[in-house]
Amino acid sequence: MSLIFDADKCTACGQCVETCLFGVLRLEGENLVIGEGCTLCGACVDACDFGALSLPPDMGEGPSPRPEIPPDGIWVFAEQRHGELAPVALELLGEARRLAETLQVKVSAVLLGAKVESLAPTLLSRGADKVYLLEHPLLAAFLEEPFAAALTALARQYQPEIILAGATYAGRAFIPGVAAALKTGLTADCTAFSIDVEKRLLQQTRPAFGGNIMATIITPRTFPQMATARPGTFKPLPEGYQGDGQVVRVDFDPGTAASRSRFVATVAEIKERVALSAAEVIIAGGRGLKEAKNFRLLEELADLLGAALGATRAAVDAGWIPYAHQIGQTGKTVSPRIYIACGISGAAQHLVGMQSSDFIVAINKDPDAPIFQVADVGLVGDLLEIVPALIQEIKKSRQE
Repeated sequence: MSLIFDADKCTACGQCVETCLFGVLRLEGENLVIGEGCTLCGACVDACDFGALSLPPDMGEGPSPRPEIPPDGIWVFAEQRHGELAPVALELLGEARRLAETLQVKVSAVLLGAKVESLAPTLLSRGADKVYLLEHPLLAAFLEEPFAAALTALARQYQPEIILAGATYAGRAFIPGVAAALKTGLTADCTAFSIDVEKRLLQQTRPAFGGNIMATIITPRTFPQMATARPGTFKPLPEGYQGDGQVVRVDFDPGTAASRSRFVATVAEIKERVALSAAEVIIAGGRGLKEAKNFRLLEELADLLGAALGATRAAVDAGWIPYAHQIGQTGKTVSPRIYIACGISGAAQHLVGMQSSDFIVAINKDPDAPIFQVADVGLVGDLLEIVPALIQEIKKSRQE
């Protein structure tokens, strides 16, 4: 497919050349030349006031709301592992409910696996009006090809407006393949969603350029609108939602979807303390700790509070703490009830991973540190003095 150009309508104004983000358009005299590398993004089409440029008529072959059939609303891929729902599935159901109220549509959860029907009531009580259930032995363990084939076939059959999934290992592995098969766009690692009510477009916000800006992306020409979201970004609904309560069992014919890979085994991760994704309290350290041994102070505080231990990329890169503890754009996204930032300046890349925490306490000796702009309580001082004093006060209060 290529851009369609009507030379009779072109005035050689050059507006399209200036608009092209990829530099594939140029003027040679009064003739427009379209070079190689066009992505058919449509920016030049929108910029042309004379209708000289247009997109191919077969653009947007992905599922789109059919005139005779109402669109099937918002779908959430209900990721499950070994018969347990991944937390991000419930987080996205909560966010989908908020978006659905704006669009006035239903929310559906897509549940893939083998012998996972028992999870449907939880999905229905946490925000889903409907659960599409696909059970097959080939879906017992996660493999990219059969999961992609199942979700693609389902989307073609029922025509959702929006599909949301977690930016987990599984989501990142197979959701791009689904988008490619449906010939639609995909925005990865989103941290916020909103709705353009007039155009019924999902506005998908994610960090860009190393977290220095937040980009809002739309896919106006193809459907469904698809996005993955960082785990820990959104708040799940409490149990008790009462919707339609419908479970739709769908047959899955694997056909040629048999995977080229083979599931061997799952190796459980050994955890020494509370997991970051499930922690209600997180103690995080940054460059202000100065050296690795000072993380022992944070470990002691975390043990006293039953908290998880987090870190910035600077601390991880310095070798002070393993990568599994990293919070931020290139690490985990968390949303605990309490987040205590120790010696963290508050770079945008780190804030992306923790700014949705309910209550933020910042300890930093620089009163102008950006972390204080998002903190609910700020302590200006040397953390190597403040943290030991805090530990002693906690121990003293418990003895009393």
